[in-house]
Amino acid sequence: MVPFLDVMTSQPILRIADAHPPFVLGIDVGGTGIKIGLVDDQGRTFGFRAIPTEEPRGPADAMRRVAETCREMLSDVGLCLQDIRRVGLGTPGSQDIPKGMLIEPPNHPHWHHFPIVSCLEKEIGLPVSFANDANAAAFGEFWVGTGRVYSSMVMLTLGTGVGGGVIVDDHLIVGKNSFGGECGHLIVDSSPDARLCVWGGGRGHLEAYASASAVAARAQEKIAAGATSILRSLQTPITAKRVYEAALQGDVFSLKLIDETAEYLGIGIATLVHVLDPGLVVLGGAMDFGGKDCTIGQRFLSATIRSFEERSFEYVAQGTRIEFASLGSDAGYLGAAGIARADSNQNEKNEK
Repeated sequence: MVPFLDVMTSQPILRIADAHPPFVLGIDVGGTGIKIGLVDDQGRTFGFRAIPTEEPRGPADAMRRVAETCREMLSDVGLCLQDIRRVGLGTPGSQDIPKGMLIEPPNHPHWHHFPIVSCLEKEIGLPVSFANDANAAAFGEFWVGTGRVYSSMVMLTLGTGVGGGVIVDDHLIVGKNSFGGECGHLIVDSSPDARLCVWGGGRGHLEAYASASAVAARAQEKIAAGATSILRSLQTPITAKRVYEAALQGDVFSLKLIDETAEYLGIGIATLVHVLDPGLVVLGGAMDFGGKDCTIGQRFLSATIRSFEERSFEYVAQGTRIEFASLGSDAGYLGAAGIARADSNQNEKNEK
């Protein structure tokens, strides 16, 4: 038996008797854990497991353990692999989606240049749909989250970097080079001394200004230059979370830093909306400064909207909603399942 992680989904677990077929599996590979969900045709979860990634053991070992966990989970609810239509797999980093290849995921050094789709298909005996993890999260929000009543949507995932996903008329944009939806690499500062982004070192990218690592770096630089803040008294490194906690205490420096981050985010959103006109932009990821239920999160969202509106055509701004994501860390496995479901439905149409 594969050891489980003590990680739970926030989704209600449906009884198998109430689940609507066809069924799909959604798999979200993270740096430390892999989430696996059994999902019905309405995007409801009726089985869930999380297992350790154990990155140094490599992707082949991980996919073997994923397949074993899937079989165990299905057995627990009285199903077998033949009852599953398709599997969705979301992984981080650079990929070749048509070839089913991982290229060079930065946080998975032992997983480079690996044919992960064919490996999982061999282990599990089912067809696999492949997606970038941020794209999968975006599709999850689109299918059963904040974007469920929209036909198009852009999502930005704010974490160590800035990821994203773009859905246009119900279709996830993957792109020629499997790079579609990498919204964190929009240029928001074209000056020659613009900041460098976390992944790839691009200068002036949104990721260099609106990611958690960028917030921490900017805070550290300003503190070192003499800025006044309660962050000065920290005995541990400054992080975006520490900036948020200081803002909760009314620290003017931290509040201003969050406002500046929102301004850059609004610049990036204005560019995306002017190109795509999706009607909805969703902000996900761990760096939400408390989200919609916190005054700092509300301030961050309001400042982002204000920055966007200042740079957009009035009628476009009026027709665009910017909101926080609602699925949290469950978006990845739900989105992977949703992509598998969409691929299965499309294959059925093509066969008719």
